[in-house]
Amino acid sequence: MNIGYDAKRVFHNTTGLGNYSRDTLRILADQFIDHKYLLYNPRLGSINRLELKSNMFVCMPKIKIWKKLNSLWRQKAIVKDLLEDNVQIYHGLSNELPIGIEKTNIKTVVTIHDLIFLRYPKLYSYLEVKIYLKKFNRAVHAADKIIAISEQTKKDIVNFFKIKEEKVEVVYQGCHAAFKESYSTEEKQKVKDKYFLPHKYLLNVGTIQERKNLLTIVKAIKNTSDHLVVVGKKTKYLDKVKKYIITNGMEQRVHFPQVVNMTDLAMIYQMANIFIYPSVFEGFGIPIIEALFSKIPVVSSKGSCFKEAGGQIVFI
Repeated sequence: MNIGYDAKRVFHNTTGLGNYSRDTLRILADQFIDHKYLLYNPRLGSINRLELKSNMFVCMPKIKIWKKLNSLWRQKAIVKDLLEDNVQIYHGLSNELPIGIEKTNIKTVVTIHDLIFLRYPKLYSYLEVKIYLKKFNRAVHAADKIIAISEQTKKDIVNFFKIKEEKVEVVYQGCHAAFKESYSTEEKQKVKDKYFLPHKYLLNVGTIQERKNLLTIVKAIKNTSDHLVVVGKKTKYLDKVKKYIITNGMEQRVHFPQVVNMTDLAMIYQMANIFIYPSVFEGFGIPIIEALFSKIPVVSSKGSCFKEAGGQIVFI
């Protein structure tokens, strides 16, 4: 069977959506080797975190104009390529499906990760909310099947978009194999030296944005001697956090290493004393899974999907 995937995040995203896309493809290609996995990538990317198996094929725009207008290709024109490639199932891995695919005989699946933009619209611009609402609404109604990454996300899909429950399946996420490996003391020490990490530290991983609540952690350790290591994509919210750090003389205790590969990140997890994840709301929370596989204690927020991801963890 030829199975097509929206692979934009596979080759252009280093955070949650990219990790989900790569892990999904890796697992399927390993477990169901007889299928062909066609990865539709709108343009060349610099992220090389997926080892292509013999049953994986990268597909890019075939016509010159769509190579230039690759966003439009991904949104609509890709359907013609899917038909030419005899794709039988198409999976939108990150909340979207191309316009017009519902008029073909191609079966469709879409993964919805979260509906935070509807729960907390103030965290987004007015235009972002409008665009996301249109894309998500179209995708969930056009899809033959919807995958939700948690029961919390399934409830939100049903409630916000009035979708029948039986159309939505909950499929929990896994994490990269690097977090399931054991590393030697020597390997860990090299990583500690490479990123100038303290001997003991608390750890927080995730995009540095307001919803993730990093400032709460920084404030919590203000009057302690604890060190905090923060790994994640930087946004404007970091300016607010750094202002507090500088004002309170904490520059030597809050560390922001620039991690470039999963193996290094896995060792940073394993060397941490505690993983702290006080996010306001998530679709699932892969970092919790990564921390648990790393065999370190997890402290997280109460509510949302965190108990689904972590089980019996300590709530704050």
